[in-house]
Amino acid sequence: MDIEPVDHEPRQSFPWAVLRQRWEDLTFLHWAVAPEVVAPLLPAGTRPDTFDGVSYVGLIGFRMVGLGFGRGPGVPYFGTFWETNVRLYSVDDAGRRAVVFRSLDASRLVPVLVARATLRLPYLWSWMRMDRDGDRLTYRCRRRWPGPAGTTSRMAVRVGEPIVDPTPLEHFVTARWGLHTRAHGRTLHLPNWHPRWPLHRAEVLHLDDELVAAAGLPAPVGPPVSVLYSPGVPVRFGPPVAARPRRARPPESQ
Repeated sequence: MDIEPVDHEPRQSFPWAVLRQRWEDLTFLHWAVAPEVVAPLLPAGTRPDTFDGVSYVGLIGFRMVGLGFGRGPGVPYFGTFWETNVRLYSVDDAGRRAVVFRSLDASRLVPVLVARATLRLPYLWSWMRMDRDGDRLTYRCRRRWPGPAGTTSRMAVRVGEPIVDPTPLEHFVTARWGLHTRAHGRTLHLPNWHPRWPLHRAEVLHLDDELVAAAGLPAPVGPPVSVLYSPGVPVRFGPPVAARPRRARPPESQ
């Protein structure tokens, strides 16, 4: 199996967009995790993607802006909301690298219901906000539905200097051009396109998180190995396609 390279340059491998949106004020926190720990949590037909033999779990807070369908405008009110997701890194049997979301807390109920019904994405309705004080950003989240209700997260970071040349690990956890999800009995790959990330160094000032553990992962031990910030990018998603099943080997001759 040929695995696509970790490519930080923008891609577009689909002729038309199913969804359009903009992601703003993103903070990326990442911890190393053993591949065998996350493997049972991935959809059929995918396996953990690794960097130097290690996989990663990400906690990402941001603002979704102007979510809309196809070529249409963003949906008023419901298309703009705060989100915090817990994600893993996957590669499928066709060699496509992607992310797998273990949870996506969002501050608007309607997008949560639509995403759960159509793509079976694990969206959850939460109270959420982000406060800015100069170069300091504080993200807060408290889960409402479906649960576990009351699960919380609070992270505060200080945004630093722009990154001119991201490290290979920073490319690995941000240069992702699709997601994998299990929906309606199939594993799907949903490709996306956006410009190259404008990234900044960032420093964790405070972290009190329950979302990672609530997503079925070991609670992080120690500080994150990577902390990044981005002011944001416009994003387009293409139509989902079924992940290619692995071909069975022909029986060996006796």
